Amino acid sequence: MRSRPGTPGDGQDAPPLEDLLRAANRGNERAYAAFLRAVVPIVRGVARARASGMGDEAVEDIVQETLLALHAKRHTWHEELAVRPWLYAIVRHKVVDALRVRGRRVSVPIDDFAGMLPAEPGPDTLARRDAERAIGRLDPRAARIVRAIGLDGQSIAETAGALGMTDGAVRVALHRALRRLAAFGLGAAK
Repeated sequence: MRSRPGTPGDGQDAPPLEDLLRAANRGNERAYAAFLRAVVPIVRGVARARASGMGDEAVEDIVQETLLALHAKRHTWHEELAVRPWLYAIVRHKVVDALRVRGRRVSVPIDDFAGMLPAEPGPDTLARRDAERAIGRLDPRAARIVRAIGLDGQSIAETAGALGMTDGAVRVALHRALRRLAAFGLGAAK
């Protein structure tokens, strides 16, 4: 299969891209230079079309990356196939690479979104209020024990020392208080 001539311009028709690349792959440096001259406008056109909005500098970077890839991978082209689909695939991959890199560099000022950001996590004031309401239904000593251990995070020993009780007495009182809360439908223990 033959593709259209590369670049007319000197008044003569250039050999098809396939003939140029075939000769280049066999060591013909002039054919390789002619192949590169012929594909640059094609690569630039595809890059411009696929990377619209990226700007001329980005398009030229894609052209250069594509030419480097062509040089490194020219031996992968199968001589019985057309050059253009192989060439277009390489350009498309380089455009995608450029878009990925560009995507990673997108920056947006945080001030534009500060009002939408969630607040710092903190204590659940509604849960504490509900717990205080339930604890208020207990007798004062049981309420102090549940509040100290359950809400304030004190240990059994700390609570026992503060209330002048033994550790065992605090455990028993806590267990009974939690059973009462469970009976109210507010606790987890039975």
